[in-house]
Amino acid sequence: MSVRVRFAPSPTGRLHVGALRTALFDYLLARNAGGANILRIEDTDRGRYQPEAEVEFIEAMAWSGVVFDEGPHVGGPHAPYRQSERKEAGIYAEQIDKLLASGHVYKAFETSQELDEMRTYQQINKLPQGYFGGDWRDASPEKVAEAEAAGKPYVIRLRIQRNKTIVLQDAVRGRIEWDSNVLDDPVLIKADGMPTYHFAAMVDDHLMGITHVIRGEEWIPSVPKHLAIFQACGWEPPIFVHCPVITGPDGKKLSKRHGATSVLDYRAMGFLPEALMNFVALIGWSPGEDREVMAPDELIQAFALSGLQPSPGKFDFDKLKWMNGTYIRNMTVPGLLQKLREFASGDGFEAFWAGFVPEDGQPPIVQGEPARVPARLRALLDLADRDPDYVLRAIELEQERVTTLADFGDACAFFVDVAPEMDPKAAAKWLGQEHVPALFSYMQSKLSGSVTEADCEAWVREYQAAHGFEKLGPLVHPLRVALTGRTAGPGLWELMALLGPDRMRTRLTAALG
Repeated sequence: MSVRVRFAPSPTGRLHVGALRTALFDYLLARNAGGANILRIEDTDRGRYQPEAEVEFIEAMAWSGVVFDEGPHVGGPHAPYRQSERKEAGIYAEQIDKLLASGHVYKAFETSQELDEMRTYQQINKLPQGYFGGDWRDASPEKVAEAEAAGKPYVIRLRIQRNKTIVLQDAVRGRIEWDSNVLDDPVLIKADGMPTYHFAAMVDDHLMGITHVIRGEEWIPSVPKHLAIFQACGWEPPIFVHCPVITGPDGKKLSKRHGATSVLDYRAMGFLPEALMNFVALIGWSPGEDREVMAPDELIQAFALSGLQPSPGKFDFDKLKWMNGTYIRNMTVPGLLQKLREFASGDGFEAFWAGFVPEDGQPPIVQGEPARVPARLRALLDLADRDPDYVLRAIELEQERVTTLADFGDACAFFVDVAPEMDPKAAAKWLGQEHVPALFSYMQSKLSGSVTEADCEAWVREYQAAHGFEKLGPLVHPLRVALTGRTAGPGLWELMALLGPDRMRTRLTAALG
């Protein structure tokens, strides 16, 4: 059996982590098995349809590394790939006509008021909720013809067989059973002629040869209706794979408070697509052997449905940042500089940071001030145009300390600014100590010609020995604050050598003032 999977989003909003995980599992399974990955747009809900959402889906998938073999943007043998277009082509009408002829479906003419009265009656009498036939499931052909002749609107419902056990052998949860007597008769064609999701998706899955349906566990209650549709049509159903829900680290429903947002927002935040793919793949799936950092090819090779877990998968934003930082540290410095250029000029970058407002409890997404990310990064890249060797070395020194591309602007700011911003608390603690003026004057006396890391360390240790300091801290901390405005950063000797004598002299003079 050649594996064929489909990612079938409804274009009603932005693409988020849960949908990305489904699309990613589809892609990994298809590539692992040498099969086909299909994008299908399920746009039958015209009231909520957003045309720009489809464009974003395709862009977000392409950036994330998910590739489709068939779809509305690439074509394929089963076109069209939008359900609205498939409806206009008569694909669903052909199937519903067959079901009408076989008696597996029927026309129901209840008005909205009559349906409301039915639901109220069921609630008052504590009866099962839903439509179990009403006046139309067993209506005579004459009664149906009379209603049609009168121009009454109707829906077409599936005639669920009663007194049956419907069985699903789920790839994640094993055997699940339902009593058909508790299932209501679902609408397959709405009064406006549009197919419902239940009908259109199952027809398309069959006609497109889908072998595996991967989706969230929230779809499990719909499974018996989907299986009943396949049975009524005389088709073999695909293998259903219901993935666990995604929660925050606290076990609660995933939200922005946990760091979750749309896929393209992660791009604007400075996450690498390979890191996001790696992170999302491990939410509810395990490759075994405690592996975590895995390149796309490794994920494809390792992916198997047997690795999916039934328990909820946790979205840990701190782990995502750690993983992204690992990918950043594995890049070459020239490659990283080029990636920073692409990041700062990318679609949505400026708009994201201009409009960013953190929600209450949301974890920090950048090391510096969010509003200053674009300006800081532009300043770094402008300097790279004038002095690439200097900026490459600065990026290399900070590469071990950042977690996203957006961090680099603030992390490298003291390399870029003529006079770095001072942390007031750091300045008050270290620059006012009695021995500091003499230390800075001594260092200034040494700053002539070229400066190496070894020179800087030797001078400070020489001063330590000459003035009887037991530890280097009282010397290192004031120097770091004077040169960078901060108490933490790369190794002091490395950053001093990179700043060079002129920058150090200027900053020490300012600190003495």
